[in-house]
Amino acid sequence: MVRTEESRRRLSYLLRIIAIAAAYYVAGRIGLSQQIVLSGATVTPLWLPTGIAVSCLLWWGPRIWPGIVIGAFFIIQTITSFSLNVDTIGIVAANTLAPMFAYVLLRSVGFHVELDRLRDGVALVFLGGLLPMLLSSTVGACVLALSGSLLWHDFWPVWAAWWAGDAMGVLVGVPLLEVLRRVRLPWDMRRWPEAVALLATALVFTPLATRSTLALLFLVFPLLTWAALRFQLAGAAPCALLVSVLAISAATDHVGPFANHTLFEVMVNLQALNGSAALTALLLAAIVTEQKSVRLKIEQAVRDLTEVVEHLMPHHED
Repeated sequence: MVRTEESRRRLSYLLRIIAIAAAYYVAGRIGLSQQIVLSGATVTPLWLPTGIAVSCLLWWGPRIWPGIVIGAFFIIQTITSFSLNVDTIGIVAANTLAPMFAYVLLRSVGFHVELDRLRDGVALVFLGGLLPMLLSSTVGACVLALSGSLLWHDFWPVWAAWWAGDAMGVLVGVPLLEVLRRVRLPWDMRRWPEAVALLATALVFTPLATRSTLALLFLVFPLLTWAALRFQLAGAAPCALLVSVLAISAATDHVGPFANHTLFEVMVNLQALNGSAALTALLLAAIVTEQKSVRLKIEQAVRDLTEVVEHLMPHHED
């Protein structure tokens, strides 16, 4: 019986490693479909595998790190034509250590993966995304520069693009995966009309905002506000992903507000938009969720107090 239970745990662990590696690889291939070659280095404005790695670490703990290593190794091999060299080893190490660092920082402040408090949203932004991803971008860019694959005078543009892509992967990927993990059937059919209206509006206005020559990027923010206020993380996370993906598509095609700019200027504008959209959606959803939670706790406390008072009051018989 003991051996059977131990075998089940080992099998479960192995399946998780395989699932993480597969998810990392698939998300990486999707990300590489919109890759940008900057100073000879391949970078992506949104690297969702980083978000997958951080989410899996938060769910299952640091023991699943081999899945990240395997996934990172195979996705990097698609770029380097299956050559095992110092660049590959260094980048795999960077892509593994950065999510591990994010996990340690988030756990140290009591992070709730449900993102049901404002402090959780702030922690994810700074301790899950912006700060730990400095590790992956710095190590990765240094490895490329030291090996001669990247010229030193091109270091900072590549470093900045690498950092922004990894950070955006966390800010967009972690909330989205948490929403998918919490999806339960049946859904509340009373919310469907508004959800359909939100989806239709997003599908119309987001392409217009990201591809119009009239500089209409600001149109995405009322949409994100609507999604966060009415549906919290379940609405904000998919909308932030939609905005990011369509903005990246417009940027790589050099259309709309991204036309007639240098590659560096396009990257700055793109990451400014994506970062602002993700922050708006994430923090506003966290604020609304926290307020709702506080209200429910107050209502429950009032009901409990009412029951206590009714129990203590003397009962008079006519």
